[in-house]
Amino acid sequence: MSDKKPGKPLSVVIVGAGVGGVATAARLASAGLKVTVVEKNDFTGGRCSLLYDGGHRFDQGPSLLLLPQLFHNTFADLGTSIKEQQIELVKCEPNYVVHFNDGTHMRLSTDLAVMKHEIEKHEGKEGFERYLGFLQEAHRHYELSVTHVLNRNFTSIFSMLRPSFLRHVLTLHPFESIYWRASKYFVSDRLRRVFTFASMYMGVSPLKAPGTYSLLQYTEFAEGIWYPIGGFHRIVEALVNIGKSRGVDYRLGSSVKEVLNSSDGSARANGVILESGEVISADMVVINADLVYAYNNLLPKSSYAASLQTRKTSCSSISFYWSMDRVIDKLGAHNIFLAKDYEGSFDQIFEDHAMPNEPSFYVNVPSRIDPTAAPPGKDSIVVLVPVGHIQDASDTGIPPQDWDALVSKARSLVLQRMKQDLSLPDIDQWITHEIVNNPMTWKDRFNLDRGAILGIAHDFFNVLSFRPRTKHDSIRNLYFVGASTHPGTGVPICLAGAKITSEQILSELGICPPWTSVPPSRKHVTDLDMRRHRPIFSTSILLLVASILLALLSMFYGQ
Repeated sequence: MSDKKPGKPLSVVIVGAGVGGVATAARLASAGLKVTVVEKNDFTGGRCSLLYDGGHRFDQGPSLLLLPQLFHNTFADLGTSIKEQQIELVKCEPNYVVHFNDGTHMRLSTDLAVMKHEIEKHEGKEGFERYLGFLQEAHRHYELSVTHVLNRNFTSIFSMLRPSFLRHVLTLHPFESIYWRASKYFVSDRLRRVFTFASMYMGVSPLKAPGTYSLLQYTEFAEGIWYPIGGFHRIVEALVNIGKSRGVDYRLGSSVKEVLNSSDGSARANGVILESGEVISADMVVINADLVYAYNNLLPKSSYAASLQTRKTSCSSISFYWSMDRVIDKLGAHNIFLAKDYEGSFDQIFEDHAMPNEPSFYVNVPSRIDPTAAPPGKDSIVVLVPVGHIQDASDTGIPPQDWDALVSKARSLVLQRMKQDLSLPDIDQWITHEIVNNPMTWKDRFNLDRGAILGIAHDFFNVLSFRPRTKHDSIRNLYFVGASTHPGTGVPICLAGAKITSEQILSELGICPPWTSVPPSRKHVTDLDMRRHRPIFSTSILLLVASILLALLSMFYGQ
C-alpha cells in the first residue's frame, strides 16, 4: 500500500506508451488516480504506430483488427464507444487471398457460401462439413479462452487449479498442436496450412502452437477482419485522448534509466529516474516496456531477470514498407504467400533462428480499403517476412546474423514470388521508396529483447501461470502490462491485459473500478481464498491432477 496522505490522489507512473500502457493509463485515471506516462520515443503506440513517406502511410506493426469485442469492451468500460471516438471500422472482404507455391490461390471469407465453394474445390462436399466441425471446436476455444483466460489473472500455479478453469483444460487442447488439431478435420496439406498459419500472429510455429489458438481462426471467420480508417494507430490515439481528458500526463521522448526503490531500504517502487537525470516520484509504477528488457535494465539484477533472457521467445521479422507509383490490382488488402516447404520453413525460423530458404510471408495493402493510406492512383504496401530472432554470438558460438545480406535476400525472394504468382514482371520497378525494419530495428527502436516482435513465446510453458506475472514478486507497488506478461501478445490481448492489471491495482487499493458495480473484494476469488478450501483441493487431488498434466505434457512434447 502507499504512504500517500489521505485526500490526495494516488500517483502512478507508467513506463511505455504501447497499447497496454495507454489503456492502463486511461483506466487508472478514470478511477481517480494521477497518472504520468513516460515514453522513450516521440510517438505513442509502440509497434502499433505509423510510418510515412509523403502521401503514403503504413502501419508499422498490427494491420488486422481481430477479436473486435475486446476493443468494444475497452471503450465501453471507459464510458464511451469506438463510434463516439469517431473511429470508422471497415470490414475486410475477403479476409485474405492465400497464394500457394504453384501459382493457385484461395479466398478466405466470413461468407459461408464463399467458403463452401473454396473448400469443396480441395476436399469435396465432406470437406465443408469438416470445416464446420473445425469452426465448432475453434468456437469453444474462443469462448472458453475469453472467459477463463483473457478476463482472469493467473497470479500463481494455484490459479490453474481453479475448478472453473480446470474442468475445461482438455477441451482447450493445450497439449496438442494447432496443426495436429487441424489435421483431424482437413485431409489436404493445403487446408491444414490455410487453417494454421494464423498462429504466427502469436509469434509461434503452427507445428508447436497449442491447439487452443484456433480461436484466431474462429474470430476471423465468425467476426471478420476489420481495419480502422486512418490506420491502426487511431485506436491508440483515441485511448491517449481519453486518458488526457481525465488528467493523464504524457511525457514523450523521455527514456527511463531505472525504476526507483524506496529510500528506506524496503523493496517498494516509488518512481523512475529518466536518462536526463530527472526524477519522477510516484506511489506505484506500471511497466509497459518490453518485460525482459525492463527486468534486466530498469530493475535490480536478479537470477529471475537473467532467466528471462534464456526463455523461448517469439520470432522477429524483416518488414518492407513500399510506396508504389500505381495501384496493384492483383493484391487484396491481406495476402498470404505460403512456402512449398511449410514445415521446414518454420523449423528454420524457430529452431535455427534463421531466415527460411523459401519464406512464407504476409502482404498488406492498406490503401485497398482505406483511400487515405496512399495518394490517388497509387498503393502503399507492407510486406512482413517472419525470421528468427537475434542470436547472441557469445552464447551460441554461431556468427552473428548479417542483417543487411538477409534483408537483400528477403527482398529478392519476395519480389521473385510476387512476379511469378501475380504475373507482374516489373513490380520492383514500381517501388518509388522503401522503408525497412529488421530485427535490429525492432530491438533498438522499441527495446525488444532479441528483436522478438511478439515478446516471450506462447507455448504451454510460457502462458497462464507460467508466464511472467502482472505484479513483481518482491518489489511492492510494481506492476506489468504488455506482450510478455499475462495474458499475452497482440493488440486485443494487451487490451485485456490492461484491464486485468488495472483491476489488480485498484483491488489492492480497495477502489471499486468505475466500469463495474461489483466491489473489488468480491470480484475475484484469490489464490489465498482457494487454498482455504481444503476439501476441494486435497493433497491427493492435487497430486492426481499434477500427474495427469505431467503425463499429457510428456506425451505431447515427446512427439
